[in-house]
Amino acid sequence: MIKAVLFDLDGTLLPMNEEEFKKVYFGAVYQKVKHFGYKPEDLVNAIWFGTKAMVKNDGSMPNEERFWEAFSTIYPDSRKRDEKEFNDFYHNDFPKLAFACAMPIQPLAAPFIKELKNRGYEVIIASNPIFPIVATKARMVWAGLNPDDFIDITSYENSSFAKPNLKYYEMILERNNLKPEEVIMIGNDVREDMIVNKLGIDSYLITDCLLNLDNEDINKYKHGTFKEIMDLVLARL
Repeated sequence: MIKAVLFDLDGTLLPMNEEEFKKVYFGAVYQKVKHFGYKPEDLVNAIWFGTKAMVKNDGSMPNEERFWEAFSTIYPDSRKRDEKEFNDFYHNDFPKLAFACAMPIQPLAAPFIKELKNRGYEVIIASNPIFPIVATKARMVWAGLNPDDFIDITSYENSSFAKPNLKYYEMILERNNLKPEEVIMIGNDVREDMIVNKLGIDSYLITDCLLNLDNEDINKYKHGTFKEIMDLVLARL
C-alpha cells in the first residue's frame, strides 16, 4: 500500500531552464563575493568541485561539510569568511532569483500536493541535496508550494549522499520509516530519479523539462506531461 509520494523539485514541481538558471545563479554568487578577489571562472570551478564532492559523498559526513572540505582545497583558510558570506547570499539574495527559472510556474503543482494530502498521503521533497535548506525552500515557494506541507525536504545539511546514489533514497526511506513498496517517486531526470526502480520503488517520469543525459529509451518508464502524470497517479491512489 502506498503511503508517501517523493517529488523531485527542479524541473518537476518547479519548471526550470537549467542552463539559464545556472548562468544567473553563478553570476549572483560572484556579485556577492567578488570583493574577496575571486575571479569568476575560478569561483565557478570551485563551486562545481564542491558539488561533485557532494555527489560522490560516501555518507561519512553531511553534504554541507563535504562541500566546504572540497571548496577549501581550492581556497584554503577562507572557509570561515566564505561560508558566512554564502549563508547570507542564500538567505537574502537567492530568494530573489525566481526569474532565473525562465519558465512559468506549473499551476497544477500546488493542487496536486493538496489532493495527495487530502487523500492521506505523505509528501516528501527528494531534491538533490546540494543546496542548503533555505535555498530549497525558496525554490518551493517559487513553485507556489508551502514547505510545511512536506514531512521531509532533503538538503545539504541533512543528507550525506546525493543522487543518483541509491543510498540517498535508502536514507529517505529509513528516516521516514518507509519501505520501497510504500512510496512512489516522481521526477524529470532519467538518470537521477528513475534509478529508484532498482530499489523496488515505482516511478513516474515527467517530460515537461525532461533530462535524459544518457539518451535512454524512456518508453520503459511511465512517462508523460505533468498533467498526464498527475492524472495517472491520482487514478492509482
